[in-house]
Amino acid sequence: MKKLFVISVTILFQFYNVGFCSDDSPTDISLASFSSGALLVKQWAGYDSQWGNYWIMDEDPKSGWCCHKGKILNNVCVIELAEKSVFDRVEFDTGSIDGAGRGAKDIAIELSNDSAAEGFTKILSVSLVDQKDHQSFPVTSDTSGKWLRLTVKNNHGSSDYTELMDFRAYGKQLTKTQLPDISGTYKTNYNDFHIRQQGTSVTGCYEYEQGLLNGGIEKNIMRLTWKETKGQGPAVMIFNSKGDTFFGLWWYEGRENERGSIWDGQKIAQAVGGCSHWAGGVQGQMTKELLEAGRVRLYGINFDVDSDVIRDESKPTLDKIVAMLRSEKDMHLIVEGHTDSDGEIQHNQILSQKRAESVKAYLISAGISSSRLSTKGFGESKPVAPNTTGTGKAQNRRVELVAKE
Repeated sequence: MKKLFVISVTILFQFYNVGFCSDDSPTDISLASFSSGALLVKQWAGYDSQWGNYWIMDEDPKSGWCCHKGKILNNVCVIELAEKSVFDRVEFDTGSIDGAGRGAKDIAIELSNDSAAEGFTKILSVSLVDQKDHQSFPVTSDTSGKWLRLTVKNNHGSSDYTELMDFRAYGKQLTKTQLPDISGTYKTNYNDFHIRQQGTSVTGCYEYEQGLLNGGIEKNIMRLTWKETKGQGPAVMIFNSKGDTFFGLWWYEGRENERGSIWDGQKIAQAVGGCSHWAGGVQGQMTKELLEAGRVRLYGINFDVDSDVIRDESKPTLDKIVAMLRSEKDMHLIVEGHTDSDGEIQHNQILSQKRAESVKAYLISAGISSSRLSTKGFGESKPVAPNTTGTGKAQNRRVELVAKE
């Protein structure tokens, strides 16, 4: 009797509310957040890694920044936005600071189109109250920019610490920038990282605990699954505009509701290089993981806004699935669609079904027999990460194909 494979692949859906908006449409996702592709390029001093600048960009009011003891005045950080942007409002959270008087008070916000170091124009000055979330301020300036600078001038009286838990900036992106191919070797805090981009798909390895990477990229955000000898889980990495530096957060599978751990890197070679435990490309790695583990997650298949129309940029990834199915003739696929919790439950269920069917239709049009393919939409009913942040929602928008014999 032939083996029957019901392959499980997770394909991240890039919806509009990830933060990639058109040049004439506003978004309700903070453009200064990780989930929108913003990257911290100049930091103020933090108390320790658990109180670094990064945490004001994660859309979680429970995590945030605290200065070094005594460095309470005129702390400055610079955020590189994914695109040139203009803002209509900003928000701050200080409700979860560690003590009265520590909350950031007077803050200046500036934008620059020149660089992270010069050309800044002030767009707003605000004064916060102590220990309060969702402090919102309108922005009336039409100044736009690629780099955003925050200056936290003081606090509400503490002589030891100044704290800010979250910062959000809403508006619209004015440009659409194409990130260079990110293939190459990167020096990271988990040893050397080798990655190959093929279309919107990325695969790779790293020289720590037999590490493997499998994911996809849209604009400057790479979402992937990492796998080591002792664990696995999701990760999100934000690249600078040159594609040679990234900042990332990673989680263990099943613990995505916890604070992520930092994973950052700097490109040291254009050559991809490799590891003995890596198959070297999308198709090879996908096939290897399916045959050995019965499960693989693929990212990089993107759809139009609130639609089941597959974007052209995603077709190279689909073609790798087609090639694999032609090689592995006994495989049968069940394509499962999943969404985040935004929108109506029934709408999400229908959309997830339609997107799964679009993947199936593409495979059939490429010559794969329909008898080997079926679909199921689950909507928002099976989240793999919290739906409370843009990053978590992005992990929940996916297609899964689960492998059985």
